[in-house]
Amino acid sequence: MANMDISLKEMMAIDGAVGAAVVDYNSGMALGTLGGSKELDLQVAAAGNTEVVKSKLRTMDSLGLKDAIEDILISLSSQYHIIRPITGRGGKGLFLYLALDRARANLAMARHNLKAIEDKLDI
Repeated sequence: MANMDISLKEMMAIDGAVGAAVVDYNSGMALGTLGGSKELDLQVAAAGNTEVVKSKLRTMDSLGLKDAIEDILISLSSQYHIIRPITGRGGKGLFLYLALDRARANLAMARHNLKAIEDKLDI
């Protein structure tokens, strides 16, 4: 089992990574961050993407969908943003957030690596 600091470093080792965070979507607070820039404020991204997760969960509830979110992908012209709710023990209410430079990232591999990181993460 990996701790949060190791998991954040592994997230930033993914090709094209520009910022990573572990976020509590009940509060909107980032529990840990690595990377980012003045253009990518990870604290602001954590709070904003919390609303994305909450909205999707409300929509699924309204539709009566009894399923779990694997990940949410937001494609921008120059970046990919991946939101992956943590499903393991102790992870309820948390998600991994990874921002990628679209020109340097392999989206399929990033999703695969993020799942592996989630599986090892021990909160």
